[in-house]
Amino acid sequence: MKLVVGLGNPGVKYAGTRHNIGFMAAERLAELNHIGLKKKGFQAIYGVGRVAAQETLILQPQTFMNCSGSSVNAAVSSHSVTADNLIVIFDDLDLPFGRMRIKIDGGHGGHNGMRDIIGVLGYRNFVRVRVGIGRPEHGDVTNHVLGRFSSEEQKRLPDVLDAVCDAVSAVLSQGALAAMNTYNNFSLDI
Repeated sequence: MKLVVGLGNPGVKYAGTRHNIGFMAAERLAELNHIGLKKKGFQAIYGVGRVAAQETLILQPQTFMNCSGSSVNAAVSSHSVTADNLIVIFDDLDLPFGRMRIKIDGGHGGHNGMRDIIGVLGYRNFVRVRVGIGRPEHGDVTNHVLGRFSSEEQKRLPDVLDAVCDAVSAVLSQGALAAMNTYNNFSLDI
């Protein structure tokens, strides 16, 4: 079983915010692969189906971002998912909007959801797909992260989400290293 986790915050208040780009990517991946995200369990909403010919569970933790570890751990434990079969998609301030990075292993990079997942799992050698949301030119970082995409970003968001889904599918079908060679140079010009 492969486990693809999209990080975000539950509720209408956070829907469509930059911090929820992981949720959006998980929803798009499910849609493209005809997987309904309708089941409840693991403190999450999830669905199971095939992505890139691999049996895959797509998970959206409903624990709020900073407490994502318990949800991810519950799914990992229930399905005996190994580190090499876990992919976590999340927002990254240090990448401009329209960029992504696939990485195996590493720290949390200041992302509290990733910090919690690593802390609860007790390991960090899983695949991450970091999706750029950019830093604000002026103003508070928290307001930027929890804010909505600009009108120009909104126009390009579907292309970004499709590219993330292509990258996740490549990780599942070709392996993380091959996917990194292709998608770590990806840039959506905006």
